[in-house]
Amino acid sequence: MRRWFRSYWTEEDTWFYFEVDADGWVTRQVELQGPLEKPIAAASLAERQAAQTAGTLAGYEKAFGATAEVPVHEWDDHEPHDLTLEEFETVWLAARTACQAEARNRSTSGA
Repeated sequence: MRRWFRSYWTEEDTWFYFEVDADGWVTRQVELQGPLEKPIAAASLAERQAAQTAGTLAGYEKAFGATAEVPVHEWDDHEPHDLTLEEFETVWLAARTACQAEARNRSTSGA
C-alpha cells in the first residue's frame, strides 16, 4: 500500500513531499525550497531507473532531481505529516510543470 506524506527540514529550508511504497521506498519525491516554496525537484523512481538504463540519468537528474536512495524507515525522524493522494498529486503536478519549464529554459538559453 502506498502512502503520502510531507516533512519540513529546517536545515535545508525545504518541504519534502513523498510517495512511498509498501516497503518504505520513495517512488516519487518533490522538494520545495525557501519561503516561496520554489520547486527544485519532482523525481520519479521509475523514470530515474529508465533514464539510468537509457544512459540519460544526468539529464533526468538535472531536470527533475532524484528520489531518496534508502527506505524511509532508515531515516532520522523529521515529523512527517500524512497527505492524501489528492494533496500529493496537486503538489506533484505543479512541481513537475515548474521543473519541466526550468529545463526548457535552460536548454533554450544554452545553460
